[in-house]
Amino acid sequence: MSGLASRTCVPCRGGVPPLTGDEIAPLLAQISADWRVVERADPKRGTIKLLERAYRFSDFAQAIRAAVLIGEMAEEQQHHPDLHVSWGRLEVEIWTHKIGGLTESDFIFAAKCDAIVVLK
Repeated sequence: MSGLASRTCVPCRGGVPPLTGDEIAPLLAQISADWRVVERADPKRGTIKLLERAYRFSDFAQAIRAAVLIGEMAEEQQHHPDLHVSWGRLEVEIWTHKIGGLTESDFIFAAKCDAIVVLK
């Protein structure tokens, strides 16, 4: 388990700015290269940055099982991603809604997702 995966997400109470590009780079280097930082339009905040990754599976049942495992971990961590399940595919999007961007906990959560899906 990577260093980030062994840590606990800290619930964001707001009042802090999202991470900058310079702050994101070293955290991104600590997770799988399959994670990407993307920008997306948000009706409340303009443009936001988020982490996204797609996992591939041999069938729908495996994809939904992975989604359930990530969902259970999300409840434990009090950090909730957007999950999109389709046949043989699970897409995970992570960002801190409270501040409209990325925090260190988003990268911790990404590392935990990889640990769950790879080890399952």
